[in-house]
Amino acid sequence: MYKKPIIVFEGIEGSGKTTHIKNVLNYLKKKKIKFINLREPGGNKNSELIRKFILNKKSDLHIVSDLLLYLAARNENINYFKIN
Repeated sequence: MYKKPIIVFEGIEGSGKTTHIKNVLNYLKKKKIKFINLREPGGNKNSELIRKFILNKKSDLHIVSDLLLYLAARNENINYFKIN
């Protein structure tokens, strides 16, 4: 069974992830290769809402609550891209 590759960019803030992603996206567009671009947390409407909440500097969430929100955002991506 053929499985589509996943390209992941990880790194600390300011390490160039966004720059590299833009380069890869431009390459894939030029080659007319279909792709899904997402970020975590984030990636679709519901995940982006969760992202905004997680990254809110005024939030004093418990560490477990923070983890569960990250998992909720990932779940939203998984289920969104399964359906669409």
